Amino acid sequence: MGLRDSVLVYTSFYRGFCGVSTFPCEILSTETERRCRKVLSRSMVPPVASAGVLVTLCTFKGTPSFLYTLRSPQLRGRHKGDVSFPGGKHDASDRDIIHTAIREAEEELGVSLKAIAVWGALKPITDWTGMVIVPVMANIGALENLALNPNPEEVESLLTLPISVACTDASRGYTYFRQRGHYSYTLPVFRLQAYKVWGLTAMMTDSALSLLFPQSYRSFLHASHKTS
Repeated sequence: MGLRDSVLVYTSFYRGFCGVSTFPCEILSTETERRCRKVLSRSMVPPVASAGVLVTLCTFKGTPSFLYTLRSPQLRGRHKGDVSFPGGKHDASDRDIIHTAIREAEEELGVSLKAIAVWGALKPITDWTGMVIVPVMANIGALENLALNPNPEEVESLLTLPISVACTDASRGYTYFRQRGHYSYTLPVFRLQAYKVWGLTAMMTDSALSLLFPQSYRSFLHASHKTS
């Protein structure tokens, strides 16, 4: 069963302390990148991946952050107006799924990303339609140095969330789902200005934070082991 078959019961925000104590300047340090690359080098990218998404790390005004797009309300489909990482479907001309994620991000952000530092692929996610999505973690550098020109047909605006803020009790929460009257799974949710980051994008954000802070970040991603 996928998200489509589930009932959202409630959304709550964490009232405890995340325990992440890394100084902001260390979050995207060379040492952090080296460690994350080593972990991600062991990841297996499925050969039948349908889409690639760029989990976009950056700095904005010197602060390590995630970069998201606010999807245009003019888009078709159920995800219009959502907060998302840039990405899209694999094309036959793409060399691999990493190239897919970069190409789609370039189209959405309106900028060349040839100089970005790709750290590797996070664990693939399968959506309710069966599409296999590969999140590709990459640091695109300082936003002030990029001539970003978002595609207005796809992107309403760009949003940044400081990585250290994403770990705080003011920003982190969870959504609780039931299927057939029983607890099914819990997904993370993050506050971002007047918006919420949830669904697959929140899962990717959660995975990235778990990688960045392996000793201290507590994930809200949980699934019941019951079969029904």
